[in-house]
Amino acid sequence: MSQPTLREVVSVLDLVYPPRLAADWDSVGLVCGDLDATVSAVLFAVDPVMEVVDEALLSQVDLIITHHPLFLAGVHSVAATTAKGKIVHTLISHGIALFCAHTNADHATPGVSDALAEKLGIGDLSPLVPILGQPSAGTGRVGELPETLTLEQFAELVAVVLPQTVHGVRVAGDPMTPVRTVAVCGGAGDGFLSEAALAADVYVTSDLRHHLALEHLADGGCALIDIAHWAGEWPWLEQAAGALARGLGSQGSSVRSIISQRPTDPWTARVLQAPSQGSTF
Repeated sequence: MSQPTLREVVSVLDLVYPPRLAADWDSVGLVCGDLDATVSAVLFAVDPVMEVVDEALLSQVDLIITHHPLFLAGVHSVAATTAKGKIVHTLISHGIALFCAHTNADHATPGVSDALAEKLGIGDLSPLVPILGQPSAGTGRVGELPETLTLEQFAELVAVVLPQTVHGVRVAGDPMTPVRTVAVCGGAGDGFLSEAALAADVYVTSDLRHHLALEHLADGGCALIDIAHWAGEWPWLEQAAGALARGLGSQGSSVRSIISQRPTDPWTARVLQAPSQGSTF
C-alpha cells in the first residue's frame, strides 16, 4: 500500500470525527503541518505535551494525533519562550504535524466514551446525553454489563482494566450495591450527574467535584466511580488508530500507528494517610 498525504489523513479523521460535532468553544483539527506532506507514521496520545513530542521524535513519526487541543484560546504569539510555543517550534522544525480531535471525538459514534465503555465490558450502548437531531451521537454512553456485579466488584474491574495512575479509582456508594446498568463519560463529566442518576446504577467519569458529588448522593443518585482524566480517555487512542487504518485502507494507503504509553496524568505521587472514616474495599 502507498503512504497517504496529510491531506488524505485529515480527510479520513474528519469523516470519523466530524468537526461539526465539536462544541462551539472547542478548537479541533490541524494545528500545524503541510497538507501535501507524506505521512508514514502516526503517534496517538491524549495530551499534546513536550513528553509526547519527545516520544514522537524518538519514534520518527510524521504526525501526532491527540485528543486534547494544544490551544483553546486565541494566542498572539507562539514564541518558544512558553511551553506551548516551544512545542510548536519543535514540531515545525522537525516536520511533524499535529491534529486534535476533542469534543468532536467525544460526541461521535464510536467515540471516546464508547472506547471507555467497551474497555469496561459494557454493551448495548447509547448516548447518555444525545445531540438533538442526531440520536446516535452525544455525550457519554450508557449500557449494560453482561452480568450483575456488586459495586465493589465493578470498581475492582475498573482498576484492573484501565491504566494505573496515582489518582487511582475512587468510589462513592455502598460496596454491595448491585450494578448492571452503567453510565460512562470520558473526561470531566460531573455536568451530567442528573442524567446518570436517571439512567444507571453507577456513573464512571473523571474530575468529580466535592459539592456536586455530595449533592448527587444526598438526592439519592447512583453510585459514583471517579477515575483519572488521562486514564479514562486513553482507551480512545486504539479506537482512533483503528478507524484511521480502516479509512486509509479503503483508499489503498496505510501508516504505521503507535499508541503512546507515556502517562500524561499531571499527578506524580500520593502520600498515604492513616486510615480514617474512608477506607478501601
